[in-house]
Amino acid sequence: MKYFKKTFYIVLTVLFFQTNVFADNAYYLDFKYILNESSAGKGAQNFLKNKLNNGIKKLKVKEKELQNQEKEIIKQKKVTSAEEYKKKVVDLRSKVSKLQEERNKLLSDVAEQRSKAKSELLKNLNPIIKEYMKEKKIRLVLDKKSLLLADENLDITKDILDILNTKLKSIKLN
Repeated sequence: MKYFKKTFYIVLTVLFFQTNVFADNAYYLDFKYILNESSAGKGAQNFLKNKLNNGIKKLKVKEKELQNQEKEIIKQKKVTSAEEYKKKVVDLRSKVSKLQEERNKLLSDVAEQRSKAKSELLKNLNPIIKEYMKEKKIRLVLDKKSLLLADENLDITKDILDILNTKLKSIKLN
């Protein structure tokens, strides 16, 4: 136990001195805030949200039609032959299956476009951060989510956001 305590204190001391070396030139920024609040990020989010909402509206209309068809088939069960009833049920099931495929395709397309938009934004953000680091002689930039506690004066999010908004107005998603 004594050795463990001594080793622990030595490791803490080494880490303390190493962090003090970086503390002079270490800053942080909130990537999530930049992605969500930049003009390009907001534009991409609005586009994707509208695409998803419009797609869901169209799917709901189709779903309502299928529900009506189902009601009709149930009403006609006693009037039609068993063979014809089975055909209608199989046809309805295939339509429901296609509707589910359409829904899954819509969701995967939107997710894929969201991922592309995020990577495009990050691709444009990295050179801006590098340039800012050179200009301000910063040695280390961390993401805010990786920090436990930090001085608010070390936050460069607003500066980077302003630069990004001037250099990148929108992202092409189509």
